[in-house]
Amino acid sequence: MENHRGKEERNFPQRNAMTVDVEDFYQVSAFEKYISRDDWSQYPQRIEDSTRRILEIFEQSQISATFFILGWVAQKYPFLVREIERGGHEIGLHSYSHRLIYEMTPEEFREDLRKGKVILEDILGKSVYSFRAPSFSITQRSLWALEILVEEGIRYDSSIFPIYHDRYGIPGGKVEMHEISTASGVLYEFPPSVMKFLGKNFPVSGGGYFRLYPYRFSRFCLRNVNIRAGRPFIFYIHPWEVDPQQPRLPFGSRSTQFRHRVGLSRNEGKLLRLLKDFRFSGMQDVMDAYFGLQKGT
Repeated sequence: MENHRGKEERNFPQRNAMTVDVEDFYQVSAFEKYISRDDWSQYPQRIEDSTRRILEIFEQSQISATFFILGWVAQKYPFLVREIERGGHEIGLHSYSHRLIYEMTPEEFREDLRKGKVILEDILGKSVYSFRAPSFSITQRSLWALEILVEEGIRYDSSIFPIYHDRYGIPGGKVEMHEISTASGVLYEFPPSVMKFLGKNFPVSGGGYFRLYPYRFSRFCLRNVNIRAGRPFIFYIHPWEVDPQQPRLPFGSRSTQFRHRVGLSRNEGKLLRLLKDFRFSGMQDVMDAYFGLQKGT
């Protein structure tokens, strides 16, 4: 059930999925070889303020969203998890430790998944059914993770990016929402959105791509998904992407630094424009509506 009504004046009536990956600026995968997880607590903790800014923006724009929360963050800030839920938003899991799945064994992944899921469910007092892998790290090397997700009670996933990237992606993956059958049951997948260009999938669904592209181009691409492809898109953002005052980390290549910091100062304004132009709600809501229509229910 959608907790906030979409503004009727928005240009495109299709309801899309808004998602937030709740992790702090020092926890991104690009910096993990420089920053030990044992040292996370030593860095400036900016996740409360940046997440609350996201919540304020969503409240002003009258939308609901899905927040994929890192288990480590939930353990440290349980009150923030409750605050997100009180705002009318869906809660999903973003793993416990933000490790890339294809660098884990199945046993390690299951343990990490269970740990994060239990933390969130203890805080909320109810089950958590949605998941997004750190850095979309369900790839051809880690498709085994899908069955584990089902076995551990996950119903909705958004981890398979149908593009080529140096860290993630399945270039030939399905671009629309679809069911994935495993030996343990069905998983409903909502891939990050792409637009076909010169025969290849072009990423258009948020994160660094949204910060890099001019807003008009992002709007054009997302409109293309809604109007020409005739389906909802899914958008993702991190709280640190509306925090241009975050400390500059002295790690990584020029490319890594560019990817992390490009467009930070303009991103909040672009997000506000996006929320005026399109309708959004949580991922589970959008998927339930989509699959209900597909099945005639």
